[in-house]
Amino acid sequence: MSNVVYLGSDHAGFAAKEKIKTWLQSNGLVVIDVGTTNEASCHYPDYAKAVATKVLENKNSRGILLCGSGFGVDMVANRFVGIRAARCLSEEDARLSRSHNDANVLCLAARLIEIETLEKITKTWLNSPFEGGRHQLRIEMF
Repeated sequence: MSNVVYLGSDHAGFAAKEKIKTWLQSNGLVVIDVGTTNEASCHYPDYAKAVATKVLENKNSRGILLCGSGFGVDMVANRFVGIRAARCLSEEDARLSRSHNDANVLCLAARLIEIETLEKITKTWLNSPFEGGRHQLRIEMF
């Protein structure tokens, strides 16, 4: 994995995105923030599309998306062939999404999870390796 993370959110995820961005940068990752830039109402598909497109352009990168529930950005990102977005609510979700599904985009529910837990989920997701093997065969079936 490269150390590049594309980061995006809608207005509901903006405050959490800013905190996650600071945490990522303090851990040596290069963060490219595709927006939004404030808490004014906006449309999550714009940011999910931007992150998905960037991750596809830079195959070794990963993406992180936030919205209120995590569902909207997850649904949009997964419409892109080659994106394996996972809405994770726990560290175990994050570990499994990486180890079994090689998720390349993490989707987080900013209105449902406290920032400390969001950071733990993100850390687990970034540090969990893909196991390959039978899981690779299943991904190829996508």
